[in-house]
Amino acid sequence: MTAAGVQRSPAGAAPAARPAVTFLRLAWLHAVSRRIPVALGLLAALGVLLWASLYWRWNIAGGPAAQELLPLVIETGAAAVIAVTTYGPFGEPERATGRWLPWLRQAAAAVLTAAAVGALAAGATGGALPGGTLAMVRNVAGMTGLGLLCAATAGGAFGWTGPMAYWLITEAALAAGWTTPWIWPARPPHDRGAAICASAVFAAGIVAVMVFGARDPGRR
Repeated sequence: MTAAGVQRSPAGAAPAARPAVTFLRLAWLHAVSRRIPVALGLLAALGVLLWASLYWRWNIAGGPAAQELLPLVIETGAAAVIAVTTYGPFGEPERATGRWLPWLRQAAAAVLTAAAVGALAAGATGGALPGGTLAMVRNVAGMTGLGLLCAATAGGAFGWTGPMAYWLITEAALAAGWTTPWIWPARPPHDRGAAICASAVFAAGIVAVMVFGARDPGRR
């Protein structure tokens, strides 16, 4: 008896899946577990809501910067949607999927942020967006970073609290005329300091969620 032919697949056995197919399947399972298809639908709905608010000139009464608040609420909602998708039902055992998990986390956050910017940019065609598209991109990126940082420290299910708390601070800042670049929605669209602060927070959030993931109860 010899070991010849042991490495051969049995006749009629299905061929091994290609690495690309395996990765795409893994990416899809990750997306479904994070409810990313649902998140994309919500982001599209927020884009429609922004379009309607600009087209029909909806407003929030009160305060010197009331016209800016409703678009900012929608941008905050987009960031909250992205942050919540970091929550997964399997917790730490999901690391068994291998070395791709951190990259899947990063890709999911980046793709959803790009989708949010695209949806809101399309919605901005309904009228005059306060600050323009550049300010919207800065605001969404910065608040998404806050949401990802909150998810990494408090848990993905609570990632929305970061953008919402920041929105409350921003509302007070807009009314009081604060000038700090860390309250970037209150700054002009071409303010370099505000753009740097928002970019830094977004980068920190991406790195945190990529390396550590969401701090959920299933993790050890």
